[in-house]
Amino acid sequence: MKASIPVCTTCEFKNNSLFRNCVFQELESLTENKCFNTYKKGQVIFHEGNRPFGLFCVFNGKVKVSRLGSDGKEQIIRLAKSGDTLGYRSLIENSKYTASAIALDDTEACFIPATDFNKLIDSNVKVANDLMRMLAKALGDTQDKFIHLAMKPVRERLAEALLLLKNTYQKKEEGYFSIAISREDLAAIVGTAKETVIRFLSEFKEEGIVSTQGSTITILSADKLVKISSLYD
Repeated sequence: MKASIPVCTTCEFKNNSLFRNCVFQELESLTENKCFNTYKKGQVIFHEGNRPFGLFCVFNGKVKVSRLGSDGKEQIIRLAKSGDTLGYRSLIENSKYTASAIALDDTEACFIPATDFNKLIDSNVKVANDLMRMLAKALGDTQDKFIHLAMKPVRERLAEALLLLKNTYQKKEEGYFSIAISREDLAAIVGTAKETVIRFLSEFKEEGIVSTQGSTITILSADKLVKISSLYD
């Protein structure tokens, strides 16, 4: 059974999204013209090197944005959750995607055609300003990531990556935070080899910081992770 298209005017993620400053008529127009797509775990939402034809807004699920390094290894540069937008930088620049977006689990996303999005940006100054702030934040986050990759040891970067996962995907009502993530994906966030991630995860388990069951990691002590991740700040 095909999922019904979410209505932008009543979307539960509207107030935390790029479209929070849209007026009712603009949201109605987005609903009328957008597509709603579902993706299986591991399915590509858009490919690095392709041309953008619109903007994606995650409705449900988890997404990684990654690129291949010169050595052929995957580097995860961003994690996205419900309410987050994808592909906006390439769309604004009218350039090819510099990274790929891939579903980390079963994911649903709205697709807004470029003509509709550009019309919205041209007519709504508040949305345009929010977009500029998003671009500035993304640039700052990228700079911070490169600095940490250059300066922080792997153990500290792994602690930081686990906190990033927690801060991105934990729901308010949850106690201990758990997430199913492959060791390859975790290594791609940290910027190291899978074997190195496995070794440091084992150390964290011995220290009572995390527990693991299969691919699922549960954070038992976020405070200890904060201390470890801040050693070189």
